[in-house]
Amino acid sequence: MVILFEKKIMKKLAILVISGIMLASCSEWLVEKPKRIAESVFYNTPSEVETAVNAILLPLRQAREAQFANYIATLECQSDWMVGRGSWEPLSQYQGLNDVNITRVQGFWNAFYVGIRNANLVILNAPNGTSISQQDIAKYVGEAKFLRAFLYYQLVQNWGSVPLRTEANMIQRDLPKSSVDDIYDLIVSDLLDAETNLPPTPSVKGRPTRWAAKTLLADVFLNLNRPAEAAARANEVIQQGGFSLVPVSSVEDIQTKIFGPDDAVTNAQNEEIFALKYARIDNQGNYILWISLHPSMNLYINGGGAYAVHGDASNPNYINWNDDDIRKGMWSRINYGNAPNALISSKYADPQAVSQYGAGNDQPIFRYPDALLLYAEAAARAENTVSAAAMEALNKVHRRAYGYDPETPSPVDLDVADYTVETFIDRVIQERGYEFIYEGKRWLELKRTGKVHELVQYGKGKPIAEKHLLWPIPASEMNFNNALDPTRDQNPGY
Repeated sequence: MVILFEKKIMKKLAILVISGIMLASCSEWLVEKPKRIAESVFYNTPSEVETAVNAILLPLRQAREAQFANYIATLECQSDWMVGRGSWEPLSQYQGLNDVNITRVQGFWNAFYVGIRNANLVILNAPNGTSISQQDIAKYVGEAKFLRAFLYYQLVQNWGSVPLRTEANMIQRDLPKSSVDDIYDLIVSDLLDAETNLPPTPSVKGRPTRWAAKTLLADVFLNLNRPAEAAARANEVIQQGGFSLVPVSSVEDIQTKIFGPDDAVTNAQNEEIFALKYARIDNQGNYILWISLHPSMNLYINGGGAYAVHGDASNPNYINWNDDDIRKGMWSRINYGNAPNALISSKYADPQAVSQYGAGNDQPIFRYPDALLLYAEAAARAENTVSAAAMEALNKVHRRAYGYDPETPSPVDLDVADYTVETFIDRVIQERGYEFIYEGKRWLELKRTGKVHELVQYGKGKPIAEKHLLWPIPASEMNFNNALDPTRDQNPGY
């Protein structure tokens, strides 16, 4: 449970922020007057504030907890494409979460709120720094607000109404849930600030930029049914962001040039808008590789793999996927006994990973295809027509997938004349399904577009219980936050 008591919080803050890593213990003086120490010591110089910003995503990136990798796996199990194995299987049955998965999503809740707390501390304290410029303050507060918005966006999409903890109420123990509208108001406000104050290019790879803020804003505006604003933000990224799609001609090109473990590969940076950065070091690597692969694939040096989340060769989405699409070639059919049609994706491959917690693949949050496909859908919705620009945005992603130059007309181009607004949007949704496998986007998109029941029934032939559409608020939150009533405030069905 993440409740913001001054003593508990600031002790943890000291552990996170003083050194930027988790230490084994903390001196008693940090507990006695922690807030004063944090304000006077930790937020006075650019390096101190940067360290505090780095702590925001630390709860998601910790390898042993594998929070973000498990979060993506949980979302993927619920999509119309994927199947969960073992403890993930109930997610694919769509009847609600069992005890194991309730515990798992509680870990996500806690990690998101720890990150939000750390963002709140930066937003509250950085403006009072004594040896930092106003420009640096604006930049780091912009980073903190971008990350806070990103974390609240995950919370509101998966849990709906949640407690809204900000820098103004962060030491309040008992806090009622805020409405979904109020949560989105904070998300939009934070991102408007971030798009103004963040730089166009990161000082260090992996830091959020103006274009990351605009891409997230486009996504949020689509969720709020504000397509004109979504299209405008996505178009700014397309027109001014300096991004381009990496040309590919083989599965190996996709694995190495876009999702590969070598951070020195410059091609990937051309389309990376924002990503969690990992290193090929034990306990500092990406865990998604282990979750998604089967031992027989031998795609990293220690073997292994949980194959906990996989596809199915009998799924109509896979059957009707054109074999000439290079992305389809990343799927390998694995018969491991009780799942003869299992498909394992090698999208994230690192043959030299040092351990299951030591793969060097970065985890993309937003890539240039996000901006293109967000624009295509948003423009069609806003203009109530399929414009040449919207079709071109879709075609760029589509061409690249078939090995053609993304910037040049090709034999596989889709034609405006063949689509209505509705069928065009459906085609964009389909393209996202092909493009963003194992990036944690599909389930949330199906809910946003109102296609969740239709497409899960089509892909997997399963009905969805309404309780499955939101995750349960953790019992730890209910037990500790006295402003919440377990009967009134719990999500339906739990």
